[in-house]
Amino acid sequence: MLTVHVTTSVGWLGAVAVFLVLGVVGMTSRDAAIVRAAYLVMEPTAWFVLIPLSFASLLTGLIQSLGTAWGLVRHYWVLFKLVINGGAVVVLLMYTRTLASLADAAARPEFSSDDLGAMRVSPTIHSGLALILLLAATVLAVYKPRGVTPYGHRKQRERQMPARRSGRSALAQP
Repeated sequence: MLTVHVTTSVGWLGAVAVFLVLGVVGMTSRDAAIVRAAYLVMEPTAWFVLIPLSFASLLTGLIQSLGTAWGLVRHYWVLFKLVINGGAVVVLLMYTRTLASLADAAARPEFSSDDLGAMRVSPTIHSGLALILLLAATVLAVYKPRGVTPYGHRKQRERQMPARRSGRSALAQP
């Protein structure tokens, strides 16, 4: 499961990097055919690459956290990764409407890159922010900074209590 999680997470990160490149090309190119191509490829890329990888990363991360000592809410770094991943999935799903609008505009026979106006900047901004968030999640996963949540502290104390009790009773016996 760890291999699947790492693979889908890194795949998602790479797909977002490619999406950022498409956004920059769509935003900066003066060639209407290139701009059209960039925006036409973004919508299916979101549906068939970004969304499946984001859900796979979220699902495998949940399974990983529940099946290991790290737990889902015992350590802040795991909790932050969950919030980053969940938030990114929600924003991505909401952003598909914008991608559909861009693709619809690019598909029109009379398309001109000027038709998109300020919307041309949107994919670059969104994918750039997504890349930063996914890189932050990657850093958290690699370095696993210290910090236990209050729930994690409580669980640690519960695990230590039976060990202390059995240790005391062993010392009290002759």
